[in-house]
Amino acid sequence: MQLICLTALLLVWCVTAPTAAADQSGRRNFEPSSDPQLFTAVDRGLYSFDNLSVAQDPRAYRPDVGALDFVYHNHDEMTRYLRATTARYPNLTALYSIGKSAQGRDLWVLVVSASPYEHMLGKPDVKYIGNIHGNEAVGRELLLHLIQYLVSSYGSDPYIKWLLDNTRIHILPSLNPDGYAASKEGTCDGGQGRYNSRGFDLNRNFPDYFKQNNKRAQPETEAVKDWISKIQFVLSGSLHGGALVVSYPYDNTPNAIFHSYLSQPSLTPDDDVFKHLSLTYANNHGKMSRGVACKTASPSFENGITNGAAWYPLTGGMQDFNYVWHGCMEVTLEVSCCKFPPAYELRKYWDDNQMSMIKFLAEAHRGVQGFIMDPTGNPVERAQLKIKGRDIGFTTTKYGEFWRILLPGVYKLEVYADGFVPKDVDFMIVEQHPTLLNVTLQPSKRNDGSQHYRPAASTQYRPQQLPPATTSQGAGSDEGLLSTISSGFNSLVNNIFG
Repeated sequence: MQLICLTALLLVWCVTAPTAAADQSGRRNFEPSSDPQLFTAVDRGLYSFDNLSVAQDPRAYRPDVGALDFVYHNHDEMTRYLRATTARYPNLTALYSIGKSAQGRDLWVLVVSASPYEHMLGKPDVKYIGNIHGNEAVGRELLLHLIQYLVSSYGSDPYIKWLLDNTRIHILPSLNPDGYAASKEGTCDGGQGRYNSRGFDLNRNFPDYFKQNNKRAQPETEAVKDWISKIQFVLSGSLHGGALVVSYPYDNTPNAIFHSYLSQPSLTPDDDVFKHLSLTYANNHGKMSRGVACKTASPSFENGITNGAAWYPLTGGMQDFNYVWHGCMEVTLEVSCCKFPPAYELRKYWDDNQMSMIKFLAEAHRGVQGFIMDPTGNPVERAQLKIKGRDIGFTTTKYGEFWRILLPGVYKLEVYADGFVPKDVDFMIVEQHPTLLNVTLQPSKRNDGSQHYRPAASTQYRPQQLPPATTSQGAGSDEGLLSTISSGFNSLVNNIFG
């Protein structure tokens, strides 16, 4: 009898041991893959994808991303989670880095789409950016949970399936990982961790439409500028903390230094669209549209939205740069009164923002979209486009594609391109679906018969960095004093509101 039992035990051990060993190996052997096919180029050579498996740390997130919990994740943990997600959902996600922070941390972007590795012809790219201020940490975690929700809902939620089938969503959870590492959970106010490791406010570090920005460019902002010059984003949201409001361009104003502190708005030619986008987010949020102030001394915002300059002006902001330089409609999403609240509150913030984050991205499919082509059907790359009466323009992709978010109405599209006759096209926008508009440009000739000249006069605005202003010695001293006072006031407002 003992011999039979011993034999049975040996048989059980022989069957289960290899399986257990394989399982153990599968869970813990997370060496980087050497397969070169896992490192293909994103958007035809713009960035390298990172499809490594989960790292070896015991706390590493396994491919079952359903285990993502409502806690804060440091940079290593966030990296492991993003890699685990690409491991489980290779057909819906792709991971790449747009560069490194000042301290060498990767600025990870995860694409979530039915076509994560390649651009979908005629379908828009959109993005979310979180944690540009390192101590404003809620947005960082919201974006991780948004990733989880999108990939886990694709097979069961028709709306999410439609969104991912028709949109490429690029999510950058943390633009300032160095600042985040210096921040402290439970700190609602103050500036510890706000700036990058070199002491620069990244949301004051971009070229400015109205004023010369002389601040030294930082690696994080340089990475963003390079990124959005390579991928033509249609819509974007930047997640912040310290208030509960959607702020839309312009953030700056051409007026005198103190004029805009009197709540004077600085409106874009697309003010109607920016208000609509802002209301889309605020109205789908659990609390934002009520316009309740975070504190007694804090401002309240009607319907939960505000023009940036009407709230307080700033030079070098990211949303103005996206809009003016690249035609991308970006708004600032202030999603928490406390900048770095305790982790146990994160689920509440997710519940409040989940629907807003999804509905906002779907607005990329509102308005007009189409192709600019030559008579042979070839795309016209970098054609300059403008909606008549709206002087901030946009351009076509290398495939001749264009998109512009517009509300219902009648419009005129003005098209200019090197070597072609300028063309105006009337079109109409309706509420139910985007307007598809394909435009064919005719080649132009000089009077002497030579081919392809550049139009002599184009109304397309192309922003340029303004040269430093020249003043007399006395005027320069006065201006320097005012600038110092204004900068100090700005710092105070930034630390209070974000």
